Amino acid sequence: MSAFVLFLVGTAGLALILRLADVVCRRRIDRTPWAGRCFRGACRCLGLSLRYHGTPATEPALYVSNHISWCDIPVLGSLAPARFLSKAEVARWPLIGWLARQAGTLFIQRGGGQARRVKGTMARTLQQGESVLFFPEGTTSAGLTVLPFHGLLLQAARDADVPIQPVTISYRRDGHPDHILPFIGDDAFHHHLLGMLKQPPSRVDVLFHPPVRATGELTTGELAERLHGTVREGLRQIQAGRYDTQAPDLRTEDAPGLSPLPSLAAGQQSPDQNKA
Repeated sequence: MSAFVLFLVGTAGLALILRLADVVCRRRIDRTPWAGRCFRGACRCLGLSLRYHGTPATEPALYVSNHISWCDIPVLGSLAPARFLSKAEVARWPLIGWLARQAGTLFIQRGGGQARRVKGTMARTLQQGESVLFFPEGTTSAGLTVLPFHGLLLQAARDADVPIQPVTISYRRDGHPDHILPFIGDDAFHHHLLGMLKQPPSRVDVLFHPPVRATGELTTGELAERLHGTVREGLRQIQAGRYDTQAPDLRTEDAPGLSPLPSLAAGQQSPDQNKA
């Protein structure tokens, strides 16, 4: 627990330095390379044994993944540079919410009628050259199967003319679906975190499926159903152990999505710098 707290403090310090660099350089420093390393550090502090299969898209893409836990964000952020779409409640979590905002997370209020506005924001982000990742189930599951996908936000990929890459994530313990990592129901974040840290490491498998184009041949509903089938089949294969012998470890330096850290003085300009 102490290691994770120290990590959060260090990450908050980095975020403050980047904010100061924004002022000094008079432009918003690109957070993406820094966020990837922070997500990677979070996975280590949480004791997650992370394996990946396949490769993230090499161009801006809309990633869609099944959703099991709040841990999905540091896990996927370690592998694919993208801005996340998260429920609005996360923005109110102490420190975590502030860090999420600093990383450029997009927030949506569930049941608030904001989906169309958020879809437009996602499309603009994709058009500006940044990938976006969201969870079309709309909520977390126990990780045993994949809940139906909601298709409205998939339209952002069509509007921005970028591919969609389905992703499957699975947590296992002793070869069986992990019953500790799922963050469901009314569980409080700090209770869930403490419960995780008291247990041995969980194995996490992330499967990147081939990207697809959201052509006009499919309705949004049909596209959502096809993506859902791909992610669900990926979960079945992971749970059956198909990828157990083909599993690069995130600890390797050539993990996908990781690029050299820029200097603060030469940091890249964020596409949405004028909105900061």
